[in-house]
Amino acid sequence: MAAHVDPLVMGRVIGDVVDLFVQTVPMSVRFGIRDLTNGCEIKPSIAVDPPAVQIAGRASDLFTLVMTDPDAPSPSEPSLREMLQWLVVNIPGGADPSQGQVVVPYMGPRPTVAIHRYVLTLFQQKAPMNPPPALAPGSDAARVRFTTRAFSERHQLGLPVAAMYFNAQKEPVSRRRNCGGCSTTSAGRWA
Repeated sequence: MAAHVDPLVMGRVIGDVVDLFVQTVPMSVRFGIRDLTNGCEIKPSIAVDPPAVQIAGRASDLFTLVMTDPDAPSPSEPSLREMLQWLVVNIPGGADPSQGQVVVPYMGPRPTVAIHRYVLTLFQQKAPMNPPPALAPGSDAARVRFTTRAFSERHQLGLPVAAMYFNAQKEPVSRRRNCGGCSTTSAGRWA
């Protein structure tokens, strides 16, 4: 009989992004009608818009959601590890990220080569955060070389309470959906 291996360990999320932890808060993630399971493949064209994320907990609890790409720009040479895709703080328990404060707007998967992992990590806050103003959409310079561990330490968040990941790879041009109005600007970095 085979032993159960945590998919976060198999997918190297534990190690590359976060340290070993025990999930204590249920979190569900859905792209359109597709429920996310660890290690599943999501096409970038399906993930243009932020996923629906539901976080359990009491309304008095506060959470931080971090989404990163630890494989940027390439899994074999992740020199931009981690690329920050989304950062939302002060999310009440029992709610979704739209009820929190967006610090870094959602940026869907943009793998250029090979298969990339996209990791959603949830932390329980000890107190409300006072984040700086939100980054402008497309502020790629502020997103590179983000470190989930360092962010957690800097803001005294401790270990994650939940995490999930999915895989995505570049789609043929004929299958991509128009993202409409994508632009880039430069801005400061909050990590």
